[in-house]
Amino acid sequence: MIEVAAVNQAAVQRRTVLVLSLGQVLGGIAFGATVSLGALLAADLSGDDALSGLATASVTLGAALCAIPLARLASRVGRRRALTLGNLFALVGIGVVILAAALRNFPMLLAGILMIGAGNAGNLQSRFAATDLASPQHRGRDLSVVVWATTVGGVSGPLLLGPGEIVGQAIGMPPQTGSYLFSLVAQAAAFLLYIVALRPDPLLTAQRIARDAAASLSGSLSQLDRPTVARYAIFVIAGSHVVMASVMAMTPIHLSHMAHSAHGGHASSTDISALVGVTIALHVAGMYGLSPVFGILADRLGRLRVVLLGQVLLAGALGFAIFANDSASGVMTALVLLGLGWSAATVAGAALLTEASAPELRTRRQGRSDSLMSLCAAAGAVLAGVILANFQYAGVGIAASVLLIVMVVLAPLGRTQK
Repeated sequence: MIEVAAVNQAAVQRRTVLVLSLGQVLGGIAFGATVSLGALLAADLSGDDALSGLATASVTLGAALCAIPLARLASRVGRRRALTLGNLFALVGIGVVILAAALRNFPMLLAGILMIGAGNAGNLQSRFAATDLASPQHRGRDLSVVVWATTVGGVSGPLLLGPGEIVGQAIGMPPQTGSYLFSLVAQAAAFLLYIVALRPDPLLTAQRIARDAAASLSGSLSQLDRPTVARYAIFVIAGSHVVMASVMAMTPIHLSHMAHSAHGGHASSTDISALVGVTIALHVAGMYGLSPVFGILADRLGRLRVVLLGQVLLAGALGFAIFANDSASGVMTALVLLGLGWSAATVAGAALLTEASAPELRTRRQGRSDSLMSLCAAAGAVLAGVILANFQYAGVGIAASVLLIVMVVLAPLGRTQK
């Protein structure tokens, strides 16, 4: 009977990972478009480059505000309903962004991006959903496969900027918003996918299995909890995300300035969109493309070692951002390394958080982790805009280096048994 149950659980897990991966492909298109266009739209509608960071701040703030409520909702009614609600937020947000660009209304733009961020909270939750029924020896791998699936949508989103402008102009959409049409279709498809295919619900199934296991042991599973390790995992996930988001958020503005300088101050929007689109696409590929490799390494070498590998990669990225930011190739290299470092740290950190938390505490801590990660990144993006305006792109890299050092110094906390 136990062997049959294990086989059934494995089959449900394979189906769950497949559905979540397809959902991430679709959801990543809106994320990639927002990352690429958000800062440019914010700078255009506000007329102030220093306010460009508010776009990334809004998308991360939206994710922060919804992370805990969505996690609590998932705990009560399952992942399927929580993920579909997140997709609904994103759908509405995309429509608001398009309307804001048409009306040239900056506050409305931020409100729309905030709602897209709320939808992104559901996308973030998908990686934890992949661990609900995963076996411990494959937890990192399954989580990373779902993270990797975002590559397709996340890379295609920025690359759709050019075609999006053509389609948008053909149907009379506001400038720089054409690619959001593709995002709208993709989010609607993800919404339907989760409603129809995410059955049985992985979290509700995992909760039932945990209750049965606790009953058979005549007690709670809370002795498996390691709160100190869990707190470090939450900190390193948030810290790595701040480093990534603060530098990435300012890159479109920095590249825009570079393009204008290269063309005597008169670069076309097409030139800027092409440069930004390719750079962000490479960055998103770095964020997600090798996540299965980092997941497998985390399973085989240990979570903390891969977290530290992520910090090494982030350090390399900051080095290029500080010392090689006067060339497009230097910025592109920085963004690729930035994505790789984020991938290693967050994949291994998420696996560490999951296995350091007792089953009855996991969903709550996962929601807190996503909320803290997004809140800190929102604050970091705003601060990065101010730093860029006063100390240029290298100043953003120097400021991010301070947080990187703290994460490495505190790494021993990830080894404790408490």
